[in-house]
Amino acid sequence: MIKPRSERRKHQRLPLSIPVFVRGVDQDGKEFLEFATALNISAGGILLATRRSLPRSSNLALEIPVAPLPPSSESPQSVRSLKAKLVRITHGERCHLVGLKFNKPLQDTGKGKINSA
Repeated sequence: MIKPRSERRKHQRLPLSIPVFVRGVDQDGKEFLEFATALNISAGGILLATRRSLPRSSNLALEIPVAPLPPSSESPQSVRSLKAKLVRITHGERCHLVGLKFNKPLQDTGKGKINSA
């Protein structure tokens, strides 16, 4: 028996609107940097709205800008970087909805920190 789509997900999705920079290689083999918006995110992946149509199965690098933290904070990163693979794309007139699966799921380490790829 096939489970309904909503039950097949391993991770709960959170409806968050987050700016994301997407790096990859287009259909012509040229590198690109695209500004996109995350529409929802889970520990396993992310749904982006982007102006660029991407080849299916693209391997992408995502950069999520975060506010600079004081030097005494535990996380000195000013950008969170994640690796992901395109698994679904829906073409629209004004944008494309791109479903990405993270190469490594985000996980809570138990210390309030999130692992990233």
